[in-house]
Amino acid sequence: MAVKVLVVDDSGFFRRRVTEILAGDPQIQVVGTATNGKEAIEQTLSLRPDVITMDYEMPVMDGITAVKQIMQRCPTPVIMFSSLTYEGARVSLDALDAGAADYLPKNFEDISRNPDKVRQLLCERVNALARTNRRSLGLSASPAAQPASHLGSSAPRPAAVAGNTASPVSKPAATAPRNSPAPRKRSYKLVAIGTSTGGPVALQKVLTQLPSNFPAPLLLIQHMPAAFTKAFAERLDKLCRISVKEAEDGDVLRPGVALLAPGGKQMMLDGRGVVRILPGDERLNYKPCVDVTFGSAAKAFQDKVLAVVLTGMGADGREGARMLKQAGSSIWAQDEASCVIYGMPMAIAKANLADGIYSLDEIGRYLAEIG
Repeated sequence: MAVKVLVVDDSGFFRRRVTEILAGDPQIQVVGTATNGKEAIEQTLSLRPDVITMDYEMPVMDGITAVKQIMQRCPTPVIMFSSLTYEGARVSLDALDAGAADYLPKNFEDISRNPDKVRQLLCERVNALARTNRRSLGLSASPAAQPASHLGSSAPRPAAVAGNTASPVSKPAATAPRNSPAPRKRSYKLVAIGTSTGGPVALQKVLTQLPSNFPAPLLLIQHMPAAFTKAFAERLDKLCRISVKEAEDGDVLRPGVALLAPGGKQMMLDGRGVVRILPGDERLNYKPCVDVTFGSAAKAFQDKVLAVVLTGMGADGREGARMLKQAGSSIWAQDEASCVIYGMPMAIAKANLADGIYSLDEIGRYLAEIG
């Protein structure tokens, strides 16, 4: 059955282009369009789409207000379009706070110059969200049922969900590994966390559980555009008791300080454990790349690293986790039930690299208890 999509934008050009792109995928059916937030709510209640693409700035009712009302009245996965600017990052973060599941940069030039790339990115994201773990998004199986629970968290939901262009991953629940017993307490010189789609919400849920005197430094690798990581780090820093900042070249690791990899670049550790920020290699799909950071951590700290792989599409982090595992470090993976997209953690589990498979609540709690 085709994925039903509602396209919402006040620009006639953008509505037509998004509709044309989606219509080119045989797995997707555009069932309606809307020109403002009020129409979006009405169309959602009437058409019951599987996924909604939503603009932010519209007349009558803006996109964020519409998302809030949709999540209250007819919870549906929403992809928010926003500009590749600091303000666009703030809008995306606010949209996910309101309940949106994902976002994409709105770039008219890319649509004109790189139609194939845009088509691949948008269609893959729509197909992935249509099959997403509805429980993790706070969505019931029935669109008309209760409003979203935002992962069961009482804290604000700040994140921007950056993603990658890997193919969507189906989630065979019957073969999902069971959660592990609580880990033995152990001290680490570094905690490294890698994630993608759904990751910022997951990161917030984990990091807000950590005490201000957390004993280890942290590296965070989240697939996200260059214009967005600074705003995301600032928002996390305001919400968490630990310190969070966008990483800079030459940063020294400090206990209780989390360094977020800058979008569009790679974050590595040198032989002394000093952070190095390098230009994004065009040969790599992801900038930043979890594998790159994990691999350098394995060389710098050998068996003294705890690596955590959270929700996300694709398999980034698997090979870096393999290097860490070979060096004697520990690997945790998020469980399927709490993942928005069970791709990256599933890759860890299937490769038998996980020392522990835990829910988001458990990961935050167990991290807070490390020596």
